[in-house]
Amino acid sequence: MPKGTPTRKVRVCLLSSHPLVLADWQQLLAPADFDLQVRRLESTLVPELKRLSLPKVEVFVTDAHGPRQVTEMLVAGIQEQYPRARQVVVAEKFSEAQAFSFLRLGAKGLLNYAEIGQSLPTALEIVAGGGFWVPRDLLSRFIDSSLGVKRGRHVQPGPANLSPREREVLDALLENLSNKEIASKLHISERTVKFHISSLLSKFSVRRRTDLILLCLQDRPPAL
Repeated sequence: MPKGTPTRKVRVCLLSSHPLVLADWQQLLAPADFDLQVRRLESTLVPELKRLSLPKVEVFVTDAHGPRQVTEMLVAGIQEQYPRARQVVVAEKFSEAQAFSFLRLGAKGLLNYAEIGQSLPTALEIVAGGGFWVPRDLLSRFIDSSLGVKRGRHVQPGPANLSPREREVLDALLENLSNKEIASKLHISERTVKFHISSLLSKFSVRRRTDLILLCLQDRPPAL
């Protein structure tokens, strides 16, 4: 980027039924220089997205204070309206069932209220950049659970410009195989496996193989 060219701000929409929560989040994110939009939700009511007039942003942050079903409907509605946007859900805590549900609906980040003050700006930067922000234990269990369901099925998600070999490597990743196991299965070197994985990460616009696996498990194309 040429010297002096301003960096484009990440566009973020904050959603909560509590004005104080929205005010706190705005104050917290102000130093990070995000382009913030705020929408107040009607407490405990099924959200009507048209009435909310949601802006077109890169990341939505949703306060899951109300009933789980309401938040799930909101996340699903946003995903349908803005499939390329990324979503972060904030709650007091996440049970395994809640976490898995939000991830399957397309959420890229799960944050507890207790970690908001320390982690929200960083989480938004990572999610906006194509990554995931999910507690490690929940992330591991979600991947294991989802891989168990999908194992043995040929999955071909993602960009259309994947080579046949890249698709083979991707399928092997979704079988939870290590680089050594992939090399043995495809009769190629581990160095070649690493090369193809690096190419896949670039084409899916993610940084880690875990993020790549999660994108494929969510059965959605990566954000561009």
